[in-house]
Amino acid sequence: MVLQGLQSLLKRLYDVDLSYDVHDFLVTDRRALSGVTPVNDRRAPEEELLLAQSADGGAGVSLYIDSEVLSRLERSNPMGALTEANIADYCTALEGVSHFVYSVWRLGGDAPVSLLELETQAEVDKYAATVFLVAHQRGGAYPSHVHPWLFDRVDFDERLEPEQYERYRTAHRCAASFCRRLESRFVGRRGARIEALVRELRKFYRLGNTAKLRYAMS
Repeated sequence: MVLQGLQSLLKRLYDVDLSYDVHDFLVTDRRALSGVTPVNDRRAPEEELLLAQSADGGAGVSLYIDSEVLSRLERSNPMGALTEANIADYCTALEGVSHFVYSVWRLGGDAPVSLLELETQAEVDKYAATVFLVAHQRGGAYPSHVHPWLFDRVDFDERLEPEQYERYRTAHRCAASFCRRLESRFVGRRGARIEALVRELRKFYRLGNTAKLRYAMS
């Protein structure tokens, strides 16, 4: 399944130990979310991570991804060929898997996680995963077009509440700055410095909220 492939990619990339399978937490029918989604959210997003404290003090986790998105990805699997035709659905699915992996990993270590932190890391994950995925599909040639592909053609949903808009805009700006620095340092036309790139990505992944944002913009 595509989601499991994306989860495996992120786990290998960041060297995180995660025993949970995203498929076991997946919801594809939005009607199942009735009563648990924010009442002031005018959107019907195709992807959404839901976190709630359980009665025993633990955390309840569900990941919603629209069934139509998953159906299209099964018909045009980006793990085999990432193209202009499937990149939007790929990004939707990857964002959801990123939220799931990062939040479960952080919560497993009793570390807090903010919404801004989740969104920023998801934007970085899109860049990192896409660089390695496209390189694999091209026989090892690391692409230099991924940054503009992902960061230069972004429109924010007009129905976002002001707080939501500011969070998404800040996450996009921070991730774009950090990934531009990654691309200039490690992904060049003459070849990529893979080990150094992975070290930098793993370092960033393990930073907390404030440190992550500060480092992204440094």
